[in-house]
Amino acid sequence: MIQTVSTTPFSDQKPGTSGLRKKVRVFAQPHYAENFIQSVFDSLDGFAGQTLVVGGDGRYLNRDVIQTVLKMAAANGFGRVLVGQGGILSTPAASHLIRASGAFGGLILSASHNPGGPDEDFGIKYNIGNGGPAPEKVTDAIAARSLVIDRYRIAEAADADIDSLGTCQIGDMVVEIVDPVAAYADLMASLFDFDAIRAMIAGGFTLAFDSMSAVTGPYAKEIFERRLGAPAGTVMNGTPLPDFGHHHPDPNLVHAKALYERMMAPDGPDFGAASDGDGDRNLIIGRHCYVTPSDSLAVLAANAHLAPGYAQGLKGIARSMPTSGAADRVAEKLGIPLCETPTGWKFFGNLLDAGMATICGEESAGTGSDHVREKDGIWAVLLWLNILAARKQSVADIMTEHWATYGRNYYARHDYESIVKDKADALMAALRGRLDSLPGTSNSGGAIQSADDFAYTDPTDQSVSRNQGVRILFADGSRVVFRLSGTGTEGATLRVYIERYVGPDGDLRMETAEALAPLIAAAQELADIRGFTGMDRPSVIT
Repeated sequence: MIQTVSTTPFSDQKPGTSGLRKKVRVFAQPHYAENFIQSVFDSLDGFAGQTLVVGGDGRYLNRDVIQTVLKMAAANGFGRVLVGQGGILSTPAASHLIRASGAFGGLILSASHNPGGPDEDFGIKYNIGNGGPAPEKVTDAIAARSLVIDRYRIAEAADADIDSLGTCQIGDMVVEIVDPVAAYADLMASLFDFDAIRAMIAGGFTLAFDSMSAVTGPYAKEIFERRLGAPAGTVMNGTPLPDFGHHHPDPNLVHAKALYERMMAPDGPDFGAASDGDGDRNLIIGRHCYVTPSDSLAVLAANAHLAPGYAQGLKGIARSMPTSGAADRVAEKLGIPLCETPTGWKFFGNLLDAGMATICGEESAGTGSDHVREKDGIWAVLLWLNILAARKQSVADIMTEHWATYGRNYYARHDYESIVKDKADALMAALRGRLDSLPGTSNSGGAIQSADDFAYTDPTDQSVSRNQGVRILFADGSRVVFRLSGTGTEGATLRVYIERYVGPDGDLRMETAEALAPLIAAAQELADIRGFTGMDRPSVIT
């Protein structure tokens, strides 16, 4: 039996950079999740009888919403749904499953690196048939539909058993419960030299991987411990928990402090890494050597040819606008294109589909390649391990040689979280109002050469995305970027990106805070952050 349930719209269901993210208590309201899911289905054409992929990061509410999705997918005419066993699918594994199965699309239930639990965050993101996040024309259609929706369709059926591999039916729709790890692990084995990495580990190389009690635990145990032979216990916090063990599953130096301290100890492992809630971000730390995400992207691009899957070289590199220019210098040396996009992996998807890029990355700890259409935390770790096995050097030595070749982009991101939205909007409006008058002036950061509000014309379809972040470029090549993030669930987050380039012959051994101090002062002068937000310091520095 199919029910048509009358409903009224919610005014806050416009998807952000990576889907709709709200507090659990918001999603738990009657009709809230159903309205959004139906708005997604109503915005799509041609899916009758087609396959939908469903899974998530295991956070609180994940299993409940999966049952809702299954019953609504059946009522709306999908022919088959593939579900990760236990409701588990990392975001990159979901992307791979969509592509490998020829699915029409997928619903990924996650709020990524945001905390989980009954008082924390939940999210739903729709990915299209190429495995990547829905483009703006789709998310705009979902948002428009959510404002006028008056009914949703749902099947009256018992909950499906999502813990046992196999198939069942909801009405005419087949529900197939699949192993969430095996196909993804096989894909990784096809890209990287597992024999060389296994030999390196057998020879005494030590590593630690923190899954942060999130989705990558099963993937990391299968790949690092079982297939590559790392000792049991290499994977820390390897069981996905609905509340991530009361931890914040964001792989940065604040929330992965225990890993960082272990890596900085005299007897620390050779290599440390972490991933986030849904498995699409990464943290890379060598013994006594933290690698910024921007530098990691550059090193991976410069050395990708050492891995079998990239031995033929790269077609191009793409980075988000706020990401440092370190990868630009690699692209120049390799003689390949570098594309600068707005923040959001959906912009990379078009470039990857068009064959215009092979490796992509964001300063927010997301890197990936054309093997899927999402950023991929474990992929980045495996490429690092492949490089280490091939070069037989430490992370610190590789970074030293990289900077000696390309120079160093000193870089930091300052996040001011949970700002009253009106105040955050006022800060950005005031900045935009001064853009024309800033060039030719000076402040603590030096002489300002140019200032703009980044706009992007997609080279694949000529679509234009405006208001993507205010950029202030200084005469010496330094820059400060201001942008409001779309990944939070309460208030607004102001991100301030601060970057200073020093050439190969300059001082490459400064502390980052020392190198950036004048620019940090300039950011305060330019935006009056304290005046608009009342905050004397950032919530998080990465």
